[in-house]
Amino acid sequence: MAQIRYLFATIILAVHFGCGVPEKQVHQPSVTAQHAAAPVDEMSARYSPAALESDLDSTRKFHDARKNLKGISAGAKPAPAIAAAKEPLQGRSREESKIHSSGVIARDDAPQEPLTSGDRAQSPRPSGSASIAIGQGAEESFAMQVLTPENTEKYGHIEENPIKLAIEHPVSTFSIDVDTGSYSNVRRFLNQGSLPPHDAVRAEELINYFPYAYAAPSTGARPFAVHTEMASTPWNHDTSLLRVGIKGREIARHALPPANLVFLIDVSGSMNEPSKLPLLKSAFELLAEELRPQDKISIVVYAGASGVVLQPTTGDRKDRILASLQQLSAGGSTHGAAGIELAYRVAQQNFQPGGINRVLLATDGDFNVGVTNFEALKNLIEQKRRSGVSLSTLGFGTGNYNDQLMEQLADAGNGNYSYIDTLNEARKALVDEFTSTMAIIARDVKIQIEFNPALVAEYRLIGYENRMLKREDFSNDKIDAGEIGAGHSVTALYEFRLHGQGKSLIDSLRYQPAAQVSPRSGELALLRLRHKTPDGENSELMEVPIAQKAIQSLSSASTEFRFAVAVAAFGQELKGGKYLGNFGYREIRQLAQGARAEDRFGYRAEFLELVTKAEHLTGGPSQGKLSLTRH
Repeated sequence: MAQIRYLFATIILAVHFGCGVPEKQVHQPSVTAQHAAAPVDEMSARYSPAALESDLDSTRKFHDARKNLKGISAGAKPAPAIAAAKEPLQGRSREESKIHSSGVIARDDAPQEPLTSGDRAQSPRPSGSASIAIGQGAEESFAMQVLTPENTEKYGHIEENPIKLAIEHPVSTFSIDVDTGSYSNVRRFLNQGSLPPHDAVRAEELINYFPYAYAAPSTGARPFAVHTEMASTPWNHDTSLLRVGIKGREIARHALPPANLVFLIDVSGSMNEPSKLPLLKSAFELLAEELRPQDKISIVVYAGASGVVLQPTTGDRKDRILASLQQLSAGGSTHGAAGIELAYRVAQQNFQPGGINRVLLATDGDFNVGVTNFEALKNLIEQKRRSGVSLSTLGFGTGNYNDQLMEQLADAGNGNYSYIDTLNEARKALVDEFTSTMAIIARDVKIQIEFNPALVAEYRLIGYENRMLKREDFSNDKIDAGEIGAGHSVTALYEFRLHGQGKSLIDSLRYQPAAQVSPRSGELALLRLRHKTPDGENSELMEVPIAQKAIQSLSSASTEFRFAVAVAAFGQELKGGKYLGNFGYREIRQLAQGARAEDRFGYRAEFLELVTKAEHLTGGPSQGKLSLTRH
């Protein structure tokens, strides 16, 4: 009983001092006790050149210690998140390890061209409030979450693609998707002991999280190669699966063009959690260590206002880049639109013709000042992408996370969306896959499949619900679509039923006779793809006929096919699995276990662990499912 009274007393004290209420909810920046009475001119010097220089000595020591992370060999399975998260904090002082709720001081009147050192402007920090800084507890694990009184996470609603009759809708058109944020976000939920919301699960992002051993194009004529494979469906003996795989042309890291990168970092009060700003800084430190002398980095921050913390700096000045990252602290409201405007301006002023020009937005997505409307923010990004600068998003944290905004902003900005829940995920997204996410080899890539109604009775596309296009959009070069990076692989799966195999789930019409169609040389479908070159405006067409005779048994299919099918089933099961029949987590795990193949980074082994966790959380197989066949 004494321990219980002590616990309640601790909670009351914590709430009294302000750490139990997220700062973003009260819309007030707060300060740490040591800065509560600091004068404005003292706080304005927080991000000044002199302050930056004073940090360089300690940063050089930190940079040396930081290299220990490279002990993770390319062929080894990544270490657990907790072990990896401790390393970047080694060598820092206790003060450097604290998460201040002081806020980045900036000004709303963002600097006009040209930008100078004076653009590191800061706005006054209000005094008289206090908060408890998180000290050495942050060194335990970036995966640790700070509890919030209310979960306000936002996800766009997704209705799974329906079954379609080939006689009525023979054509299916969609944009490719190379985002992976849904998978790591789902992993976060499962690792915390809960099933993800249905709308947090996007099957295509789960499938495309994994690299697949597709062959790259043999010549330089095409930017990517296309591979198709078909086999029987493991959850329905009356249907088959068609896999479309795309593999981008490889480019060596040293051969990449110069990069002009702008780190756009949210330093508002809600980022004052171990899984947010501290993890964010360590993630960008990983990327900074990989920069070449010809690459340039700028850092723009935003809270209630925005400002430039680091002017364009070459990649060989790592000490300066790391020092700028280390001094960041969190506090204030979130004026995301102002930060986006300033970041694009910095990127445009340092534009690299023929190079990589990109803004990397790192935030929890909880914008609450200035332009906060979802569609208005998307329109802003769509306008900015015309400048030749793309935008990728990196999501952090829980509780107030806005997945819908992060995913859609990346789509509008011709970039990629990743959710960073561990330092290992940061390494995957920013280091291991830097080439495939940053070096674009094909733009506006669209896929269209025309099924032959003489052979195919019905079909459905697994995933890609928010990437669907109209039939006429396929040939319209004004319609935006996804990009493929160097060495990137993209996978899509269709489930289809041939005539004479089982019964349809869709009843036939009483007053409309079946249309007469003629088979075409055993062609089951025609696959069409359109893409533009990185600088082109007119798309190129590629066509690949798909023969019925290529359908094989599941046991004869490649390991890459079988593993992709297991992941697709997992995504569907997490959403209720209405098309999976009695195929549950146990069967998914068995299918994936037999298709692990080469698992260089341990991603497939981790997937098996997540399937097991999901099964335990459900307490048994799902009930009341449907399939393409009525039994």
